[in-house]
Amino acid sequence: MRIALALLFSIGLFAQAPSALDKPTLEKYLRHLLLYPKEAAVVIADPKPSDVPGLLEIKITATLGQAGEARTYYVTKDGSKILEGRSYDIGQNPFKRELDKLKTDFRPSMGTAGAPVVIVLFTDFQCPYCQKEADEIRKNLLTAFPTQVRLYFMDFPLVKIHAYAMDAALTGRCIFNENALTFWEYHDWAFAKQSELNEKNFKEKRNEWLVSKQLDAAKIDQCMQSPAAIKAIESSMHIAADLGVQSTPTIFINGRKLGGAVPFANLKQIIEAEIGYQATAKNAGESCCSLPGFSPIPQQGNPVLPQIVPKK
Repeated sequence: MRIALALLFSIGLFAQAPSALDKPTLEKYLRHLLLYPKEAAVVIADPKPSDVPGLLEIKITATLGQAGEARTYYVTKDGSKILEGRSYDIGQNPFKRELDKLKTDFRPSMGTAGAPVVIVLFTDFQCPYCQKEADEIRKNLLTAFPTQVRLYFMDFPLVKIHAYAMDAALTGRCIFNENALTFWEYHDWAFAKQSELNEKNFKEKRNEWLVSKQLDAAKIDQCMQSPAAIKAIESSMHIAADLGVQSTPTIFINGRKLGGAVPFANLKQIIEAEIGYQATAKNAGESCCSLPGFSPIPQQGNPVLPQIVPKK
């Protein structure tokens, strides 16, 4: 009997229990769970310690053409169970991780420095949903909250689907370097004229606008080629990618992430709630600053293409 049992083990008839720590096993499981087609590329990172005792953290990314998504799973140390979601430290701001990553130094801004509510907006000058959001914010934000809000503008040009978005972002950056207030005039012009602009005429129409504002187009062009201007845009894109931005526009209100175009009435409710919260919990302020999945449901935003931000 003992010999028979030994033979059974030796030829593998007693199969080892499946483990989420085995990448092929986990990939097969997730493909079934999430309905990933066989054409989708799935990359599973190595497990690493998590901030939850007894659990390991595994990040996975999936891409299919121009769509993609990232997910985080927690795995028991024996690999028998997986949990999806995120953990929170009850003693800290629930958005601390986002706040720590939102670096807004030397970015265009408007509103009151040191305000209790800080909004960080990732946007793209060629994105129609961004145009809608920009119009809502510029018309309403400072009228409704003249001293309680500070907003930072962050570039996230979707270069694989928007032909002149990078040039528009670099133009804005170089105008900001010249005059921070003039940037907002350019911002309003670029969004207002979005339907008239395209890859072929952007520079010509931009130059006409620059001349009307007595700005030197040649100087702006020279700035756009500079490592400093390019680095500023790339840095903003890296921050967005690190925060898991999945569409433009994406807004962070004191670290709270809102994807897609949000009506101002909804923004107003969230801002008011934050003002009330910050009256007793001072943990935002100046301390800080959809990739769409395979769902057929359309999102109110432009998709971020996978791997558009080069890793350094």
